[in-house]
Amino acid sequence: MSRDTPPIVLTFGLSDPTGGSGLQADLLTLASMGCHGVSVLTGYTVRDSAGCEEVTGLDPDAVANQARMLLEDMPIAAFKIGATTRAEVVSAIAEVVADYDDVPLILAPDFTLDDEHVLAADELREAVAELLAPQTTLLVADTATLLALAQPDGEAEAPGLDMAITHLLSQGCEYILSSETGSHRVVNTLFSEDGQLRQDLWDRAGQPMMGLADTLGSAIAALLANGQEPPEAAREAQEYVYQAVRSAFRPGMGAWLPDRFFWARSNDDETPPAGGDATRKQRHVP
Repeated sequence: MSRDTPPIVLTFGLSDPTGGSGLQADLLTLASMGCHGVSVLTGYTVRDSAGCEEVTGLDPDAVANQARMLLEDMPIAAFKIGATTRAEVVSAIAEVVADYDDVPLILAPDFTLDDEHVLAADELREAVAELLAPQTTLLVADTATLLALAQPDGEAEAPGLDMAITHLLSQGCEYILSSETGSHRVVNTLFSEDGQLRQDLWDRAGQPMMGLADTLGSAIAALLANGQEPPEAAREAQEYVYQAVRSAFRPGMGAWLPDRFFWARSNDDETPPAGGDATRKQRHVP
């Protein structure tokens, strides 16, 4: 690879024609953060910024074959995995990434889409928990997702959040960035086997937003691909997302979208954020 080639990140996920979430959001974020994004489609949606009408998953062999072609052609510096639609697709992805265990993997699973299309049969949750989470460098998830991954079959009583995090870390996941949203703020807490590493408190956006988890996951993947360690990448990626949300825009009649290229339209002569230091508006709790 030429020394002038940007780091390459391979992202798996759904196509979102609005550009608000999914692969389109990943590719925008990766480009903004100084990486070249390549993508493998797990399915596609029929939607606009107000809601989703249809989700269609792709054949697992098609997903695996496309990923292997890319991996045999290009040096991948990081993986990011978003929404999948079937347990068989998860199994196919897990088999592919297992051959590249030295490449950092960011997992940002999505088990629902606008609360209308449930992408999370028990088999899908079980596959993500058993096949992908143990290979994960950093898992980005809200409380509901963490509980679902720790007790995917839903038969036994759900564990508490602390137990869920402990369980997932014990299974092989290296770091977990847990997100809790209150009425006025978002609390992101980073955990490893050493316990809580940091906690960041952010003002909550005043309007409905699309694609925040995908943007955060892709930003972390980009920073890892640029050589940062996971704790530092998790911190700086949050700053990037905060700035993107501050500059959010509403392209249609539905949700607002974070402006992933906020720095390109700034009047403050800002530079691209990869490896940089965005203006901090959060409180850090050690």
